[in-house]
Amino acid sequence: MKEAVETTIYSLASSPPTQPDRRGDDRYLSLLRVGAILVEGRRELCLIRNISAGGMMIRAYSEIAVGTSLSVELKQGDPVRGIVKWVEDDLTGVTFDAPIDVLLLLAPSGDKPRPRLPRIEVDCTAWVRQDVDLIRALVLNISQGGLCVEARSPLTVGADVVITLPGLTPAAGVVKWCDGGAYGLAFNRALVLSELVEWLQGQQQEQRQKAVA
Repeated sequence: MKEAVETTIYSLASSPPTQPDRRGDDRYLSLLRVGAILVEGRRELCLIRNISAGGMMIRAYSEIAVGTSLSVELKQGDPVRGIVKWVEDDLTGVTFDAPIDVLLLLAPSGDKPRPRLPRIEVDCTAWVRQDVDLIRALVLNISQGGLCVEARSPLTVGADVVITLPGLTPAAGVVKWCDGGAYGLAFNRALVLSELVEWLQGQQQEQRQKAVA
């Protein structure tokens, strides 16, 4: 069974996060990134649930009305301005005034080493070899340690697999969990950070080209 953990999801998409699917309400452990927002002259902390190039979904600690302008400090000394587009229960959707570079946001400040990359939402196809079957899958998100996919055919939890992503060397892994049509695949060996960042930059460029096409 998939461990019930909620972490901040990053996305290369140019559109802001949409209102949430409440199927994840049984999650009990939160490891969300903390951000600082400046709204109506006051500075507050918030938890960032989802962030894309176009906006973010946050849990604020006070009520913020739709249409309110605010700024969020995603990196120290570098505020990003936006406007509240929707509010649902304890969640608030913010659209940025101008798109941000998500991969630049994840880069360390100063001389600090780059931390292990969190999960990044992507939109691409992967091929998963399980025994003699080669299964096409849609990649939902990826990290150095694995990825989440929607597979065209069933995968078996515990099965050894080989995962092929366009532009990356095939990687051995194992099916760790299944949740409806989604599967969690863990790499046997973590991806090299520099190679993953370069691959993500290519994915980012493709999405930008699709957006202007």
